[in-house]
Amino acid sequence: MSLKDFPLQLPDEDTPMIRFNKVTKRYGKLTVLDALDLDVKPNEMVSIIGPSGSGKTTVLRMLMTLELINEGVIYIEGKPLTHMEKNGKLVRASKSHIRSMRSDIGMVFQQFNLFPHMRALENCMEAPVQVLGMSREEAEHRSVELLKMVGLEDKINEYPARLSGGQQQRVAIARALAMRPKIMLFDEVTSALDPEVIGEVTQVIRDLNDRHNLTMLMVTHQMGFAREISDRVCFFYEGKIAEQGRPEQLFDNPQNPRTQAFLSAVNDAD
Repeated sequence: MSLKDFPLQLPDEDTPMIRFNKVTKRYGKLTVLDALDLDVKPNEMVSIIGPSGSGKTTVLRMLMTLELINEGVIYIEGKPLTHMEKNGKLVRASKSHIRSMRSDIGMVFQQFNLFPHMRALENCMEAPVQVLGMSREEAEHRSVELLKMVGLEDKINEYPARLSGGQQQRVAIARALAMRPKIMLFDEVTSALDPEVIGEVTQVIRDLNDRHNLTMLMVTHQMGFAREISDRVCFFYEGKIAEQGRPEQLFDNPQNPRTQAFLSAVNDAD
């Protein structure tokens, strides 16, 4: 792959934290992402909405390198995530390159994925110790502070089974933060929660953005969450961004007929 088509970027104040440059992902004959271009600024909170099969979650999976892309390049702070420079060309990234780049990215899943045999504190400590090589003392100190920050100082020694859904989700958020990421990805983080709990998780996510200057990319099918939490909302349709804008713009005055039809169907369902 030529550097002329996908040049290396020297980070400056205008460099996106995340950049998808003509990224395509196919499963056989099915194109899930179609030459996707997407920039996310540092500290920006972007929500991705759209119908099932539109490529929303695939965006997160690409960033976590859980799937290989077929074409294009993904950049983190101007550096290729999916590729690396070699002899003046961009080639597929090595495992060590991906491991290094991915250390800046944390992800919170819909189903929490907490270790059931570990208490909340131990869930947060495990990865910093095993992956970052942090001492247990430092990992414990950091994990306690993070659990306090998400309002769980009184649940530090509880097992996941003894926590509510909202509390488990907040442990999952603290666990992701313990890795000190610059980017946080959220995949349907409120969909498994009771309506009265969604507000508390939304506030935790907003506080994280304010305190830690995190860049956040969130996939959701809950329009109220997207409207309340986002700086920008992207509506995906057939692997591309059909429309994007500030929440009030996209939800109150959508311009694309696909967006209009989707939001109308969602509102009718509610």
